[in-house]
Amino acid sequence: MKSKPLSIALLAISCVAVLSLWFAASVVTPALIAEFGIGPTRAALLTTAVQIGFVAGSLVSAILGLPDRLDPRLLYCAAALTGAAANAAFLFVEPGSTVSIILRLVTGAIMAGVYPVAMKLSVSWAKNDAGFLVGTLVGALTVGSALPHFFAFAGDLNWRVVMTTASTAAAIGALLVLGVGIGPGFKNAGRFNPHVALSALKSRPLRLANFGYFGHMWELYAVWAWLGSYIAASFATTGMADAQSNARLVAFLAIGSGALGAFGGGYLADRIGRTRLTIIALAISGFCCVAAGPLFGAAPGLIILLSLVWGVSVIADSAQFSTGIAEMSEPGTQGTILTMQTAIGFAITVITVQGLPAWVDLVGWQWAFLPLVFGPIFGIAAMARLRHVPEAAKMAGGKR
Repeated sequence: MKSKPLSIALLAISCVAVLSLWFAASVVTPALIAEFGIGPTRAALLTTAVQIGFVAGSLVSAILGLPDRLDPRLLYCAAALTGAAANAAFLFVEPGSTVSIILRLVTGAIMAGVYPVAMKLSVSWAKNDAGFLVGTLVGALTVGSALPHFFAFAGDLNWRVVMTTASTAAAIGALLVLGVGIGPGFKNAGRFNPHVALSALKSRPLRLANFGYFGHMWELYAVWAWLGSYIAASFATTGMADAQSNARLVAFLAIGSGALGAFGGGYLADRIGRTRLTIIALAISGFCCVAAGPLFGAAPGLIILLSLVWGVSVIADSAQFSTGIAEMSEPGTQGTILTMQTAIGFAITVITVQGLPAWVDLVGWQWAFLPLVFGPIFGIAAMARLRHVPEAAKMAGGKR
């Protein structure tokens, strides 16, 4: 059996590489608009198509129980290679065209074979450290999501360089996962049972944990997708030279710093409890949603500080919803239930990622993120209720 540290390290590196596909097109959207004259609706679809594709892929995967029935490493590898190919194909079509949007849909759909599967692999190694292990994985997701911002900054927003680099990284990540070992806690499902997916909402403790996750997702991807634009607009208001380039670097640092939040959140949740950690993180990120309004156009240092705090807090709780679900689920069902969780969560992100530009047209970038605060409020309410459910004692060694 391969060692736990090596397996988790390889899995995390692989996730960083593969998940760079997610925002590859989103980061270069300003360049695509300038070169091809893409309208605002289709420009937003380059991001939301990935979310929609992920939802569709996750639902199919959950209904068929694929994460609990197939070798997770082979499923992950095949999905990642397909995503790398679809992303590379974007280079040979007209950006903003129907074909380009379909390619982004395919990229999102195959992620259903990557992220939830990686979570199940990670949990298979857990022994009183599930929060930290899944937090490490979510940290990898965070860095992977931030990488395109760095590619754009380093490549001076040459969209072809960004897309090519992301596809190459994903292909390498696909091969790396073949070296990951499966932990002793791994258990495949028996016969096919589509009702397992429905237990994610039928079981009260799982439903409350999912509600917390859904509130979190209402905020998360809208912040990741549009924080760079908010920063650029704020910097431009102060008269900063080269505001766009500086904003790309700050966005990369802010989103990438979320890895520290994911690691730290996992470490703390194993010690103070998952419900307590998630409530604290949601409260901080919700405050940032509100504070972004009055701070718009403030000194760049304050905007950078806000972005870093937001980047850390908005993801610090993410892994703990998934870890709690895994701890409260029956053995052999975690992969399917986690996939169902992420399917619904990412369906919610479509609303905020796609809808935020329309909201900005009405109120401007200053108050762009104000509607996102309702997600953390909803999530806090759900996790506070979960804390008093008896089944919550299964989480974090009884720390709830």
